[in-house]
Amino acid sequence: MTCILSIHCGIHDSAAALLDGYRVVAAIQKERLSRTKKDGGAPHECVAEVLAIGGVTPAEVEAVVFSRGEFPREFYKTDLFRRWRDTVKGRSGTRDLSTVLAKAGLLDPAQVLDIRKVLHFYGLPPTTKVFFANHHAAHALPSLFFTDWDDALLYTADGAGDNVNYSHRVFKNGALTTLFGDDRWLHRAYRIDSLARAYANVTEALGFRPLHHEGKVTGLAAYGKPTIAKDFAAHFTMDQDGLFSSDFADGGVMRDAFMALCEGQTREDASASIQTFVEEAIVGSISTLLEREKVTRLGLAGGLFANVKLNQRLAETCGLKEVFIVPPMGDEGLVIGGALQFLLERDGFQVWLKQRYRLDNVYWGRAFGAVTGSRFRDFSSRIHRVDGAPVPVAADLLAEGKAVAIVSQRMEFGPRALGARTIMASPQRRDINDSLNTRLDRSEFMPFAPVIAEEDARDVFDVTDVNAYACRFMTITCNVKPEWSERIPAVVHVDNTARPQVIRRADNPLYYDILAGFKAKTGLPAAVNTSFNVHEEPIINTPEEAARALVDNRIDYLVTEDGVYGVTPAAEA
Repeated sequence: MTCILSIHCGIHDSAAALLDGYRVVAAIQKERLSRTKKDGGAPHECVAEVLAIGGVTPAEVEAVVFSRGEFPREFYKTDLFRRWRDTVKGRSGTRDLSTVLAKAGLLDPAQVLDIRKVLHFYGLPPTTKVFFANHHAAHALPSLFFTDWDDALLYTADGAGDNVNYSHRVFKNGALTTLFGDDRWLHRAYRIDSLARAYANVTEALGFRPLHHEGKVTGLAAYGKPTIAKDFAAHFTMDQDGLFSSDFADGGVMRDAFMALCEGQTREDASASIQTFVEEAIVGSISTLLEREKVTRLGLAGGLFANVKLNQRLAETCGLKEVFIVPPMGDEGLVIGGALQFLLERDGFQVWLKQRYRLDNVYWGRAFGAVTGSRFRDFSSRIHRVDGAPVPVAADLLAEGKAVAIVSQRMEFGPRALGARTIMASPQRRDINDSLNTRLDRSEFMPFAPVIAEEDARDVFDVTDVNAYACRFMTITCNVKPEWSERIPAVVHVDNTARPQVIRRADNPLYYDILAGFKAKTGLPAAVNTSFNVHEEPIINTPEEAARALVDNRIDYLVTEDGVYGVTPAAEA
C-alpha cells in the first residue's frame, strides 16, 4: 500500500483524504465530525478518521499533501511572520500560506514554514515527505482524472485560491497545458474578477449567508426576471482569452456596488439577475476557449460550479460531447486533487493518464456495519424494529407517503446526499416539500431532487450522453419530460427542471431495491432524495445521529441493511 495523506485546512470546508496510490481509500469533511456546517480550521479529527478507515498508522504514511491554506501563526518563521503579521489575514490564530508566499515573493513553503512543526502538529513523523498543492490545480485535476477523455477543457472558478479566482487548462494530443491560473500567477497583482464573489455579494444583499446559501439564490432565480442583469454585467469585461476584469478597485467596492444594485429589487428579480449574468459570462468564457482550443469535453470544479443551473446551461449550449463536474467541487475536494497533483509530479503525466478511471461512487466515509440497528441501544426504549425485511417494508411506507431515511454504505464525500445518508419520499404530492422542510427547519426554494435508476432515467428526464455522468452525482439539472412533470411534482422546479441522481444497483443495493419496490407499487420510477440533515447542520454521519433524528420526528422511519425502525407508540405518547 502506497499511503498518501492529503489535508486541507481552510477558513471553511476543511477535510482530509487517504489514498493508496491512485485509489481513494477514505475522505471526510470536518463538518461531518464536528457537526458544524462548512467547518474550517485544522482537521485533526479528519486525519485520525481516514487513517483509521484505512487501517494505517502515521508512521506508514509515505507522503502528506497540504493545500496552501491556513496554518497556525507560530508555524511561520519568526522574521517573516513579524514582517507580514499586520497584512496577512486568516482565521483567529492562523495565516493563509498562499498569501504569505505572495507577499514574500516566494514559492517554496519551506522558506516560510517550519515543516517539522507542521508534521508534529498532525502527528506525523519528521521524515514524512511533504508536498504543497496548487489550489486551482487541485480543483481541476480530478475533472480529468475521473474520465477516459482524450481531449478536454478544464475550467475552475471560485471565490479565490492561490491569488486567482479561475484556472483554464486544456488537454489534447496527450498533453495538459495550463493557460491561466497556476503558480506563475501567485506573485502577480490580484484580479478583481471573481463571479463567485459577485454571486456571494448578491446572496448577502438578499439577507442570506454568503458563501453558504447561494443555492437559495439559484432556486429563487426561476421565480424572477433578470431586471438588473445588465447592470451587473456593465462592471465586467472579457478579453480574447476568456479572462474577466472589472472596474472595481477591490472586493469591498464590488460588494458595496452589488448590494446597492439590489436595493429596491425583489429577491426573485435580484436572484434571476445574478444567475443570468453569471450564466452568460461563464458560457461566453468557456465557449471562447472551447472554440479556440478545438476540444469537445468540459471538466468543471470550484465552488461556482455548485450552481447546478449554470452547469445545465453549459451542457446545453456549448456543443459538448460530455461534461463532468467534480462531485466534491468545493474546497473539500482539494484533498483529492492535491494528491493527484503530487502523483502527477512524482510519476509524470503519461503514467498518470494511464491510471485514470471513471467514478462509480463517492462513498468514502466510514461504514458502520450491516447490522446498524445494534447502534441504537441509547434509544432502545424509544424506537423499535418494524417486522419484515427492510426493502419491502420501506417501499410500502414510501407508497403510503411516509418519509423514510437511509443509513447505508459508507458516508458520501462532498455536498450531496447520494443514497448513503438520504431521506426518501414519494414525489406524487408537491406539499411533501413544505411538510418535510418544516420538519427539517428548512426554507428552500428549489424542489427536492429525484433519484431514479439508470435504466429509467432517459425516459423521465432529459438525460443524454452529455450530462449522464454528471447526473450520477447530482451536480447538474436537466429538463423533465412533459408527460412526467405532473406525475412527480415534488421533484420538478417551477422552470420544469430537476436535479436527478441516476443510480445503479451495484453501487448501493439497498437504495436501488427500495426505489425498485416503490416503482412496482406505484408505477413511479423516481422518488424524492433529500439530504439527511436539519437546516444549518451537516448531513448526518453515524447511526446514533440518525436515531436522534427519528425520535425528534424529523423523519417517519429509518432503514438500514438489517431493518426498518420507527418510534414506539409509548415514546410517541
